[in-house]
Amino acid sequence: MIRINENYRLLKSSYLFSEIAKRVGAFQEANPGKRIIRMGIGDVTVPLPPAIIRAFHEGVDDMASMERFKGYGPEQGYDFLREKIARNDFRSRGAHIEADEIFISDGAKCDTGNFQELFAQDCVVAVPDPVYPVYVDTNVMAGRAGAGDGGRYKGLVYMECTAGNDFVPDFPRERADLIYLCFPNNPTGATITRERLAAWVEYARENKSLILYDAAYEAFIREVSLPRSIFEIPGAREVAVEFRSFSKTAGFTGTRCAFTVIPKDCRAFDADGNPQFIHALWNRRHTTKFNGVSYPVQRAAEAVYSPEGAKQVREIVDYYLENARLVRREMTKLGYACTGGQDSPYIWVNTGKSSWEFFDMLLAKAAVVCTPGEGFGKCGEGFIRISAFNSRENVVEALERISKV
Repeated sequence: MIRINENYRLLKSSYLFSEIAKRVGAFQEANPGKRIIRMGIGDVTVPLPPAIIRAFHEGVDDMASMERFKGYGPEQGYDFLREKIARNDFRSRGAHIEADEIFISDGAKCDTGNFQELFAQDCVVAVPDPVYPVYVDTNVMAGRAGAGDGGRYKGLVYMECTAGNDFVPDFPRERADLIYLCFPNNPTGATITRERLAAWVEYARENKSLILYDAAYEAFIREVSLPRSIFEIPGAREVAVEFRSFSKTAGFTGTRCAFTVIPKDCRAFDADGNPQFIHALWNRRHTTKFNGVSYPVQRAAEAVYSPEGAKQVREIVDYYLENARLVRREMTKLGYACTGGQDSPYIWVNTGKSSWEFFDMLLAKAAVVCTPGEGFGKCGEGFIRISAFNSRENVVEALERISKV
């Protein structure tokens, strides 16, 4: 008989967002005339900028031309996009990354979820808490997590992120092979200093570990002293992989384009302790299981690096950052300790009470929806996440409602 992968039965249900939908639905049914403002969304709201739209149209027009038509493209991505990424996002900041060390994909979520396939089932995985759920769930599916226990999995190492460590995880108490880091962080909005990131790189080098560095929100960093890439840190090329996305940077959540950076000297080890280069392993996996991002989408992504496109994209990011500043200012004024909202589109608010209790209060009294922190892990209890991805009008109105509660 055909049998299922039993690890899927260990997955916790998508409790967080299904429960949010259930409670919001019940409120809307009881209050049909009340307009709900959703401040928990992680999706963008501003349309693609004109320079990107123009390049998108030009890419589509190419597909209508006998001379410029493109069929299957290179699975790793077109050189015109990979070279611009390498030059603008990395070499311009002193990070030595070549174009052929960049793999274009349809999303950082996909890549962070899929990358664990390259590693042994018994490798020790360390994740932050609070955590982006994909890091946990894909390792559960792979059989590394073990059984659930009190909201956590016995087989994973949890690195607690609290106000005491500025929501930047300390080294795990037990040695870890595969380490997930995300900065600016989702959900806490925390950032990491160059010194603390350098310490993580040194940890990985000493322990022959690998860091999976999720930098999907790096475009929101405005503080010049903060690293935008882990490859700005000496020695990181051997022990880190970085994930980036055009989703929040340039509004590509519905257009789908991202990339993963794998230096050619990044290594893992075989059963005999011999180094194996991850670049070659991922190239094999990528070309086997992925057929590439469409040509028009890659032309649109290329426009992010044009002078006009870069200016327009920065203006959109600045728009969201101003939303974040307003949220952080108002929540702080109301007496709540906040993290994020600076160099990040997320504001992590210490509510002083149960996450769900605070969620219910905001929904019932202000018709505002946030995201309860408890859904991101044990250390998220007592917090909520507020997102800056919204219209200015909605943000201002939501804050006015909250201030009256």
